[in-house]
Amino acid sequence: MKICRYIYIYLIKPLLFRLHPDHAHALTMRFLAIAGAVPGVPQLIRALLTRRRPELEVSWQGLHFSSPVGLSAGLDKNGVAVPIMQAVGFGFTEVGSVTARRCDGNPKPWFYRLPRTKSLVVHAGLANEGSAPVIARLERLPRALRLAYPKVLSVARTNDEQASGDDEGIDDFLISFKRAHAAAAVQIIELNISCPNATVGERFTDPILLQKLLQRLQKTHPTKPVFMKMPITISWAQAKAIIDVAAQHSYIKGLVFGNLAKDREKIQLQDPLPSTVQGGLSGAPTRAKSTEFVHKTYKTYGDRFTIVGVGGILTPEDAYEKITAGATFVELITGLIMNGPQFASEVNQGLVELLKRDGFTHISEAVGSAHKKAR
Repeated sequence: MKICRYIYIYLIKPLLFRLHPDHAHALTMRFLAIAGAVPGVPQLIRALLTRRRPELEVSWQGLHFSSPVGLSAGLDKNGVAVPIMQAVGFGFTEVGSVTARRCDGNPKPWFYRLPRTKSLVVHAGLANEGSAPVIARLERLPRALRLAYPKVLSVARTNDEQASGDDEGIDDFLISFKRAHAAAAVQIIELNISCPNATVGERFTDPILLQKLLQRLQKTHPTKPVFMKMPITISWAQAKAIIDVAAQHSYIKGLVFGNLAKDREKIQLQDPLPSTVQGGLSGAPTRAKSTEFVHKTYKTYGDRFTIVGVGGILTPEDAYEKITAGATFVELITGLIMNGPQFASEVNQGLVELLKRDGFTHISEAVGSAHKKAR
């Protein structure tokens, strides 16, 4: 892993970071798609970077996760990189967010780097090929990847005029939700109600509208576990009002904290950020708020929800902090971009060492342990 880190940090990353981030992202995804399709390449990468760590294996809702560390939605929008993401050490992958129809996203540029802030500004606007072709691609994966490797499909409302009304938005969500539920290659569905780059805003973070959405989805009698992706640029009182609605629906098994940071006045930027650059911030600026919401949700709701901690995971310690605050799973993207493809395995190894330091034999013992220390 040290060699892989060296090669990425000193050779590959400087070349990628000379490119505009939009071009770098497109080039990287094409490379990952090609590499994952070449026989033997994922197996070789897995042999080089990963090893079984029983201390991190998680069984949840009938699914087996080799690690609680997953790839967050937003990088692999169209499900082209699943084989490589498993190979580099992720225990699961989020694909999407996808929408009922193809969505071209916001006008480019979509990305802007803040390397010293350890953040990316993201303004993609839910660009994706559409839930039907993305699901079809997942269904063509090799059997082991298709059925045994957990994949979360993040679904959102199509970012266009056709779905701009609230009722139309619910209908739009329902299309992708039904497609995902019918697909054997999708093990978990995520409802992305908090995309900060959608034209119509985050309408379904309103508790009344959220109730309408969840009631409609309830009528489909879902049997697959469902996550709900939460905003973090709100107060705890507002977040609790949303969670209280989710708690009324038993099929909502998990909460994901959370989405991008938007309030730039509250962010200590280490890089210049022109006002003309639009979008929410990923990475380090989201860390504290995400962990705070993980902590408060675990404290308030106990085991009602499985919690997924997302935001600012740039070291194994960042991941462990969210786990001890109450997260069963964690997800990342920016850490992968900043540190390299071996980063998932580095986080896994770091978690094992942190467990040993604290006297734990399994990752489940660490979940929420910060609350026990505080008593």
